[in-house]
Amino acid sequence: MRGAGGGPTPMDELTQAFEGPTARAAATATTPCDRISVRDHIREVEIGAFRAERGQTQRIRFNIVVEVSAHVAAQDDDVDKVLSYDTITSAVETELASARINLLETLAERVAARILKDRRAIRIFVRIEKLDRIPGALGVEIVRSRRPEVAAVVPVTPPPSEEDVPGPELLFLGQEVLKGPHLEEWLSALTERQVVLLLPPLAGFDLTAVPAPVAGQILLLSMDQNAVRLAALHDGLAVADSLTEMRWALDEGLTVVLAPSRLVAAAPVVPDWSPEKPETIAPWLAERLDSPQLSAVGTSLPDPARIFAPAEWKQYGTLDL
Repeated sequence: MRGAGGGPTPMDELTQAFEGPTARAAATATTPCDRISVRDHIREVEIGAFRAERGQTQRIRFNIVVEVSAHVAAQDDDVDKVLSYDTITSAVETELASARINLLETLAERVAARILKDRRAIRIFVRIEKLDRIPGALGVEIVRSRRPEVAAVVPVTPPPSEEDVPGPELLFLGQEVLKGPHLEEWLSALTERQVVLLLPPLAGFDLTAVPAPVAGQILLLSMDQNAVRLAALHDGLAVADSLTEMRWALDEGLTVVLAPSRLVAAAPVVPDWSPEKPETIAPWLAERLDSPQLSAVGTSLPDPARIFAPAEWKQYGTLDL
């Protein structure tokens, strides 16, 4: 809508009240900012304070807009520098799973509070609607902000965990496993655990005449290819080439096969490793993943890695080679 002078007419309060969260965020913003959103996300859950709402599920719809601090993720094209859409959907799923909730207001508050724990989130609009109570929709919408002194531009590094939860175990699988007769059994055992797998490069490269930095790039890309190849063998495996994707896959109950080239390329300081022994990149990756334990099967790793012989793997499951 245009005003008499040709400029936009400010959105009146009544119109604003029935607009979606994105329009409301734009109408009430004091300074331009970036926003990410999840729209029309529908879940079927048991919720409600009325007796008629107990013991049965109903559809609720989420529309969430998060205003975020300035960042350079677009220039770097780096998923680990942005507040991920998965942060929003994971907050919804976590709060839905935490307890049966009576009020949409309570659910909205909890979802907003969880998302605002990420330092990159400045302000959040949460609209939740029940779709099965009346012919239309009924719901609530809240707006919450961080404290002004916190809402300034912040570094684009991922925020610290809200809890002191260690990262996943990193397990390096050697050729003895990958080319052995029991690979299918290994994969079945591995997919029952929350681990991140790191694989050696595909075999057959002669890099004797190649400069070490280039040889390292080639071998890292080959480790990526090996990860894709292995993940295709089992539905419980998922390839991840970023911390964000790794966390998402683990939250989905999948075992991650790490494609490491992107993480290494994005490192501000090149890790100290030997292309002649690709497994020497594992300790650096374990630190990057905040892994409490670095293990290996069918190969050797530098200290302080814990080395498992294949026969010892039975302590992780039922596999007994």
